Amino acid sequence: MTASSSNVDAAEVASFDALADQWWDPQGPLRTLHEINPLRLEYVRAHAAISNQRVLDVGCGGGLFSEALAADGADVIGIDLAAGSLAAAAAHATKTGLRIDYLESDIDAQSTTHADEYDIVTCLELLEHVPDPERLVSGCARAVKPNGIVFFSTINRNAKSFALAIVAAEYLLNLVPRGTHEYQKLIRPAELAAWCRSAGLEVVDITGMQFNPLTRRHRLGGPVDVNYLCCARRTSST
Repeated sequence: MTASSSNVDAAEVASFDALADQWWDPQGPLRTLHEINPLRLEYVRAHAAISNQRVLDVGCGGGLFSEALAADGADVIGIDLAAGSLAAAAAHATKTGLRIDYLESDIDAQSTTHADEYDIVTCLELLEHVPDPERLVSGCARAVKPNGIVFFSTINRNAKSFALAIVAAEYLLNLVPRGTHEYQKLIRPAELAAWCRSAGLEVVDITGMQFNPLTRRHRLGGPVDVNYLCCARRTSST
């Protein structure tokens, strides 16, 4: 880990590193990420041009979304602190012939050395896994150019999300590994919006992402009471 990585839960990093050799198995423990990846890309496409844009993928893991962005023509830099996941990402990019720069780094380091540099910053399924998500939002805001776009995706915090995203998804249906999410770390949309404003980001859109566990079909839109995505534009020059 880098010197700036105090906003990191070492147990969270270790849990994802333990899955390093399974990142690219579409039927494995990360199957749900494979299934929602097209929706995440659809959401970004709806709010920003991707081709020829410099994109920072924060918490890139094994590179699922980084590769989707690169295939759409973006110049992608993926950062993560899970070395095993980064190795899996780099190996898979070599197989697919996609040019992606993967770095063992965090947003604090990137926003210090590469402030105001990126056209787009994506931070997907990460906010709920760090000790200080507001700090993570601020780092993303510093890294993106003025008028650039930042994308977040996370899980709401309420009784429904606890029942569906934790109890059902992790313990009844085994859709994601058990212990992936902690209820107290989940984030209400109003909290995320407030952090964005404090960081100089104007929220452009917040959209729900729906999932039917029986048909395993996903769609964008509808309520934001469980999974949701957020698009925000940097308005400040500082």
